[in-house]
Formats: sequence, structure tokens, C-alpha cells
Amino acid sequence: MWGRTNGLRVLELGTPGAMRGWLTDLVLAGRKQGTAGLLELDYHAENEELEHVGEHLALIDDSGAHAATVEVVGVTQVPFAEVSWEFAESEGEGYGSIDDWREAHRRYWRDEGVVVDDTTTVVCLSFRLLGR
Repeated sequence: MWGRTNGLRVLELGTPGAMRGWLTDLVLAGRKQGTAGLLELDYHAENEELEHVGEHLALIDDSGAHAATVEVVGVTQVPFAEVSWEFAESEGEGYGSIDDWREAHRRYWRDEGVVVDDTTTVVCLSFRLLGR
């Protein structure tokens, strides 16, 4: 189960350390407005329900502090091969193409011990920054 802070479910981006700091900074700068998770790894294995439109989440920085609050504006489930370029761009991480996004995400999840194929269900979460 995911952590809670100030009555909100937490949103922790990437892995602890430099990656989490970078991704949190992108959200705070307004550049990152989406993140992708795996239905099996991030929801079923954690016994968590999907986020819902209108839900507020506590963005947690690398120190574990509540860095900001975001509002969920979209949640979709799609096979990995059908993640759109529009969504990939919303992640704000500087991908040059959907192929770059796919390669980076396959590598990330492989490093987390999960092999992703074209049919793996991805949860595409879109959000907007409400404030710090």
C-alpha cells in the first residue's frame, strides 16, 4: 500500500536519489505533467486502486517531504505499444520521440526487475500542479 501524508496518497516519482530529485524539480517547474506506471507492479502488487480524476496527491521529494500537491486530470490504461507521443511529451523529460520514451521506460522497468512487452498494461497518469 502506498504511503499517505496530510490525508493524501503520495506520489513518489522514479527511484530515490538523483532521479527523484530531478523528476520532482520538473513538476515544480511545470514541465512534468504526467507519469507512467505499470498496472501489475505499481497497483496490483501494492494493493492500490487507480487514481481518479479530481484526486489530489502529495508529491514527495527525495527527502520524504511533501514538496507540492497535484491534481489528477486524467488516468488511462493502455498497452505499452499504444502509449501516445502526446502523453510521452507530457512527462517533460526531454524525449525526442516515442521510440526514445519506450526505450527509456523499458530500461527503467527492467532495472526494477520487470520485463515489459508491447502488451504490458501501462497506467498513464496526467496531473496539474496545484501548489507547494
